[in-house]
Amino acid sequence: MNFFNRIRSLVVKELRSLFNDKSGRVLLFVPVVMQSILFPAAATLEVKNASIAVYNQDSGQASVELMQRFAASRAFTEFIRVGSQKEVEDVIGTREAIVAVRIPEDFSRRITAGETAPVQVLLDGRRSNSAQIVFGYMQSILEDYLKDRAEAKGRTMPTEIVTRNWFNPVLDYPNYILPNLIAVITTIGSLIVTALSVAREREQGTFDQLLVSPLTPEMIMIGKAVPAMLVAFFQATLILGVAVFVYQVPFRGSLPLLYGGMFFYSLSLVGVGLMISSISKTQQQAFLGAFVFMMPAVLLSGFSSPVENMPPWLQTVTWANPVRHFVEVVKGVFLKDASFERILTLIGPLAVISVFTLTVAAVMFRRKTG
Repeated sequence: MNFFNRIRSLVVKELRSLFNDKSGRVLLFVPVVMQSILFPAAATLEVKNASIAVYNQDSGQASVELMQRFAASRAFTEFIRVGSQKEVEDVIGTREAIVAVRIPEDFSRRITAGETAPVQVLLDGRRSNSAQIVFGYMQSILEDYLKDRAEAKGRTMPTEIVTRNWFNPVLDYPNYILPNLIAVITTIGSLIVTALSVAREREQGTFDQLLVSPLTPEMIMIGKAVPAMLVAFFQATLILGVAVFVYQVPFRGSLPLLYGGMFFYSLSLVGVGLMISSISKTQQQAFLGAFVFMMPAVLLSGFSSPVENMPPWLQTVTWANPVRHFVEVVKGVFLKDASFERILTLIGPLAVISVFTLTVAAVMFRRKTG
């Protein structure tokens, strides 16, 4: 019982130190609030307020109707008419338009005759991702246009593609970004809290007092780890509440599964944080060490780009990245209602990573305190 009382005293001390410090309170609340507001609005792959330029060399009814459809589409907020190929190059070159369409002189005649009518589309390659998304919007407009013309003449399209989006039917971007934020924000909070805790003790000159106290190095590690895990659970719960009750993101899975994954994920981060703190003499060094780990970990997690798009050797490297596995846990539980067996396959690597990082941290910590 004395063992648990000593650890509890250290945990209470750490929490008081964190909450009594203004910068500690800022670290707990501000990233959660700011990123919950900014990410769904700013970090989006949706293309809004796009401009389209149209160079129409045909005065027929078919080309006029197609131009009207482009102008009326909600995908484009600005419709620019140009009168020459030089103007097309200028509006793309000056970024006035992200896409330009050139309708040839015989477009209406070919459409009326039932022939293939080519349309030239020029995209701004400097904004490759946005340009490809805009091109998808244009393809949809063209397909609807051709389908309506065929139906007006009593014909049917030879083929028709029906698209259904599973797990996020209307492709609402906050439904994607907010579950990912649970992984990203808890990474920032728990990792920095753990990495700074020992460094702060060294700077304040209280670390030596801990070493001569009845606390063993293992007790000190546990006392430093528990507050960071509590911070991770607190921030995850806060983001979860914002996602569900403010942004109306559907939560289809099991809370126990989510928090089970969170437990092993926070353990792995605590191990990394303790490793960083064991080799850091100042809080500045600890913060830089956490940042050095955090940026590659988030980039290689599948948060910003799919892991499947990475080179095979890099995909293998990402298996050692705890953020990758927890991102899949969060999205699986949140949007897919993933089964217990599926989540277990993702928690398994997190458990292995936790054992490894905590073991290495314990060895390094004991050497530094020996």
